[in-house]
Amino acid sequence: MLQEGAHGKWTVSSSDESTEENSDSEKPSTSSLLDAAHGRTSGPQYPCSEARKAAQKRKASPLKLSDTKISTEIPPAEKQRTSQEGLGWCLSSSDEEPEDQEKHAHKETLKEEKCDAPKEHPQNLHEDDELSENQKAEEYNETLSEAQDTWDLLNGGNPFRFFLTKVRGIEQSYNSGALHIKDILSPLFGTLISSAQFNYCIDVGWLVRQYPQEFRKKPLLIVHGEKRESKAELLAQARPYENISFCQAKLDIAFGTHHTKMMLLLYEEGLRVVIHTSNLIAEDWHQKTQGIWLSPLYPRLPQGSSDSAGESETNFKSDLISYLMAYNSPVLKEWIDLIQEHDLSETRVYLLGSTPGRYQGSDKEKWGHLRLRKLLKEHASSIPARESWPVVGQFSSIGSMGADGSKWLCSEFQESLVAAGSSVTTLLKCDVPIHLVYPTVNNVRQSLEGYPAGGSLPYSIQTAQKQLWLHSYFHKWSAEISGRSHAIPHIKTYMRPSPDFQKIAWFLVTSANLSKAAWGALEKNGTQLMIRSYELGVLFLPSAFGLDKGYFNVRGKMLSESNDSATYFPVPYDLPPEQYGSKDQPWIWNIPYTNAPDTHGNMWVPS
Repeated sequence: MLQEGAHGKWTVSSSDESTEENSDSEKPSTSSLLDAAHGRTSGPQYPCSEARKAAQKRKASPLKLSDTKISTEIPPAEKQRTSQEGLGWCLSSSDEEPEDQEKHAHKETLKEEKCDAPKEHPQNLHEDDELSENQKAEEYNETLSEAQDTWDLLNGGNPFRFFLTKVRGIEQSYNSGALHIKDILSPLFGTLISSAQFNYCIDVGWLVRQYPQEFRKKPLLIVHGEKRESKAELLAQARPYENISFCQAKLDIAFGTHHTKMMLLLYEEGLRVVIHTSNLIAEDWHQKTQGIWLSPLYPRLPQGSSDSAGESETNFKSDLISYLMAYNSPVLKEWIDLIQEHDLSETRVYLLGSTPGRYQGSDKEKWGHLRLRKLLKEHASSIPARESWPVVGQFSSIGSMGADGSKWLCSEFQESLVAAGSSVTTLLKCDVPIHLVYPTVNNVRQSLEGYPAGGSLPYSIQTAQKQLWLHSYFHKWSAEISGRSHAIPHIKTYMRPSPDFQKIAWFLVTSANLSKAAWGALEKNGTQLMIRSYELGVLFLPSAFGLDKGYFNVRGKMLSESNDSATYFPVPYDLPPEQYGSKDQPWIWNIPYTNAPDTHGNMWVPS
């Protein structure tokens, strides 16, 4: 039926009104899996979200503004649901009723964790596959000067070790000090022995090509959350590569995802940990704003060192081991032992993860937003009049928040974000200003990628319609400071700035979007925290960088040579964020935009 609302007019089937996206908003695209099963290989050969599938379709078959015969009808959700049930993927009903979700979920027998190696190894290693024109555009070729720049950057004064990814199509000066995945995997960073890649969306062939030729046959473990057909497709991608093995992360709670993005790189010289926000697909490293934390090179400890040796003041080593142990996987035990054998004492960040489960007692504070609350209470300084310091959350996807702010955002989640020092004062409701940064339709339309950039912003109309109250907190994406206003953010960041936005009390870069699935939601009258997904991020606190004032200054220009010390933090977007104007709308992926063309002269019709 025809609907008109805050987001204009569109047609939805009646079945669509009671349906929502996966609470983490990034469901595997079943249609791409069905294509693969039938031998059709026109699209990308990795399982990803329906939103990204729509973006790939529009890239392959653009719709110009002059095209008149366009259906603007959203595909009926009930049809989507039917086609997905056989594959074990199901559109979620409201995040508020997990019991109802579980009734709709495809019943499956939960299996013990498996770590699979592909069985077949054809001779052709596909290392020099013919690339499509689109892939060629997204392949990254490093010049000698860029390699030198990477070396200087690695050994230069970046005390935070926080980087952005390189963006094709912006002024080159803004890519100085940024990293591509090929930089991270470069021999300059270490002589690789083996690696582990933890991620959500993975194009195996592309990933292999990002390693230098001399490292492409080194053992590579891929840790993922795929099941059934999507798992079979992932394993099929890896058949040509004898060095690749897999570990399937257990996802025992409905609608959870393995959303963590981390690399473990074992070198002859030591060990490195990389925690970042990019999927392992070409488009995530091309024209998006993404974040990376790159650890120092961790040297091997002397033989016979104690179990507590090599720990940092931030407890990073034992926290990383605890996170890996939560997978309960024999193959990850090898990596746990390797971490144990290295000296991680130079680490200055705190690890903040989410792992699926229902947690009570002291376990409640190990993960999710209660972990953030605990860290801030223990290690963030109390500042006079801190209640006037706002909170900023910036993300690329949004789950169901409930009927109003009191259900989660302005209650338990906000309480964690505003924690500081040992004070027990609880600020009620949304007394502390909350600024949520999420791209507008115009942000997407005017981006380097145009409308297809919206494929990585999977906020659905079904969810948005139920929480129009949330949109009053929204602020536009603007990143003139890093030259990335037109590079749509897939990075996720949270921070506590001062009222004048010249200081921040802390900064978090993470895989966690604005969702209860990612951060956790309290149950049983607050005695239990339930988390659906795996997430990982790092928290920057002034005390860990030798600052006793309780804040970082915000760096005026990300690329300025001055202000390069640990007192100035390089926030990658513009502060203060600008609130949506009366005509601004949040990007919603599954409705059409046909009133104005994007930067490529195209429109957006997702069906």
